Amino acid sequence: MPALFGNDARTPCTTRRSGNGTITWSSPLQPKSQELQRLLSLGLDPPDDEVFGVLGSALLHWRNNPKLATILLSGLAKNRRPSVAGQVLRLMAASRTEVNVFHCSSAISACEKSSEWQLALHLLSAMPGYSVKPNEFSYSACISACEKGDQWQIALTLLSDMPLKRVMPNEVSYNAAISACEKGCQWERALDLLNQMVATELSPDAISYNAAISACGTGYQWWYGLSILSTMPIVRVNPDEFCCNAAISACEKEGQWRLAWRLLGGMPARRLQPDVISCSAAISACEKGCQWQLALSLLRGMPELRVTIALISCNAAISACGNEGQWQMALSLLQNLPAMKLTPDDISCNAALNACEKGFQWNLAIELLSDMSKLQLTANILSRTAGIRVCGQGGRWQLAVGLLMQLLEEGFSPDDVVCSAAISACQKAGQVQLTERLFNTFEATAIDSLRFLMRGVVARDSPK
Repeated sequence: MPALFGNDARTPCTTRRSGNGTITWSSPLQPKSQELQRLLSLGLDPPDDEVFGVLGSALLHWRNNPKLATILLSGLAKNRRPSVAGQVLRLMAASRTEVNVFHCSSAISACEKSSEWQLALHLLSAMPGYSVKPNEFSYSACISACEKGDQWQIALTLLSDMPLKRVMPNEVSYNAAISACEKGCQWERALDLLNQMVATELSPDAISYNAAISACGTGYQWWYGLSILSTMPIVRVNPDEFCCNAAISACEKEGQWRLAWRLLGGMPARRLQPDVISCSAAISACEKGCQWQLALSLLRGMPELRVTIALISCNAAISACGNEGQWQMALSLLQNLPAMKLTPDDISCNAALNACEKGFQWNLAIELLSDMSKLQLTANILSRTAGIRVCGQGGRWQLAVGLLMQLLEEGFSPDDVVCSAAISACQKAGQVQLTERLFNTFEATAIDSLRFLMRGVVARDSPK
């Protein structure tokens, strides 16, 4: 590993790895310079002349001490000012102030923190113009910027380009690329990269394995995710909380509630502390596995695990109860949220509406829709869809049609299930003319499947 020093070797410049393996450039603790404070006050994208006005005298000092520029650029990175960092590099070059690899890497890091992948690529490609050769840290920061910008193809291209430029990828480079594959649902490529690390005599760490397990989760490959987790002790890498959470989440996506429960229960034996993510994912796994009693048991047991109950956990439990028609329990959980100092959100209410629908409790569902407005929650397409279906069950055609028209006015395209529920409500009330009007309304939406559905309803209700 190269020595992390600028031209003034007496003052080191260090790097740290964050949870996803990306680079954070840092320097000895010190207060913000006046130049940094003034640059930050200029906003996100100031004119070049204003930046030059701030740095005019500082550029002279940087010629003798380039480390001062690194400190300022690191401050811009920390405060997510990628455009300003790029401007500083250009002004340094224009004033014939030395630009080195640490300056460029700090500027690219600013792009990474702001998900500005295009600017990161531009800065990386501009480095030869500054007579600066990119190193593994420059590439890693750029790969991470692409990862945050959901550009997995470009991230992999950069990784493969490194050896061609005689820059050897390190663990951070691979970790960022694996994370990019995870976000792009490319689980097979993520596993290939993990194997490449071993083949190139790099040592995958917990961050590497966590990213690979997460990639398996997004690709609905829970089996591979668990295999990776079980392999870690063999290669002398201890799984951390992030790895276990990723494995539980992988199981959750496929409703593997037994495995999720087992992983959660095994965390203390690994000397790992479960957290909100661990418990919420396990509860959600129980929901998908139709295990509402187990979901409630886990929710109630969270304080014993020294985990504070969070809204995401309660929402998963409400969904678990609702999916199994346990509307009383779902509504009880919803009503108890304020006692736990939690404020219901649209997810909470949608889950409760679903419970009312499955329990044929249309009166309670209508009350809940009314309560949402009192809580200053905007009923979204999921809320209104559930409301329409419940109104259809109860024959409340006026409310069903009203909710349906709200969806249309807000630009949503209701699906066949929603329209069928509204039409069913009208049919039960003998509103044949209204059914025809609904047909004409959906003619204007140009949704073929809905027009076909409406024609079928009109045909059934037309006089013979």
